[in-house]
Amino acid sequence: MTGISQGAIRQYQRDGYFSPVRVLSPTQADGYRRKLEAIEATGRLPAGSLRSKSHLLLTWVDEIVRHPRVLDAVENLVGPDILVWGTSFFIKEPRNRSFVSWHQDLTYWGLEPADIVTAWIALSASTSRNGAMRVIPGTHTTAIVPHKDTFAADNLLSRGQEISVEVDAAKAVTLELEPGEMSLHHVKLIHGSEPNPSDTRRIGLAIRYVPTYVRQTAGMTDSAMLVRGSDAFGHFLAEEQPLADLSDAAIAHHAQMVGASARILMRETGGAM
Repeated sequence: MTGISQGAIRQYQRDGYFSPVRVLSPTQADGYRRKLEAIEATGRLPAGSLRSKSHLLLTWVDEIVRHPRVLDAVENLVGPDILVWGTSFFIKEPRNRSFVSWHQDLTYWGLEPADIVTAWIALSASTSRNGAMRVIPGTHTTAIVPHKDTFAADNLLSRGQEISVEVDAAKAVTLELEPGEMSLHHVKLIHGSEPNPSDTRRIGLAIRYVPTYVRQTAGMTDSAMLVRGSDAFGHFLAEEQPLADLSDAAIAHHAQMVGASARILMRETGGAM
């Protein structure tokens, strides 16, 4: 069987996560990191674009979300017909206060049912020393717990959302990854990460994969891109692959799709991403 083992699937179903999975060689991961840092250096990226649907802007991110090893693992968890609903780079600079509060991904997404997996791919080492993701095993089996919006400046989440009930951090597991490895976690798993006090940059790409039968229930237009199988449901507006990095067409399409996504994620706040 391609993808992950039966034991890994059972662990994911029991604990809400599995890690690590090797999907890129260290050389490949370094190559993608170099592409990222080269495009950052140009200053041409639209504001906030690395945090929302960058696969619509950058051909090499589109390449990552379609990588066979990534999709084989995801297929083992959600089936053969797969959409990419979102991509977000989570970057923590050295000696930086940025963090991710304890939260559940699904809280403001409006997606049902919750058969959704996040693949978090490390383009640098992600360790306990530089703010690796921490998860609370088994919390994906419960309902979405109450969250509050903080819009805290150092919080990497769109609304600064954090769980408003006590989280037992003593139960947390740190998902350390080497460059080219990924973790997989369920959309309802409680997780977060601490700041990066180290001298090394921490770079990860989170890809949100949904089976095609998932639908948007917030009453608004939503979009996604088919990356494997077929879509017999048509619940999402079909997104377009970028033909060149940061082309005018890609920038315009990205702005349109992200605008629709922001209205869903930021509904009832009066704000935008």
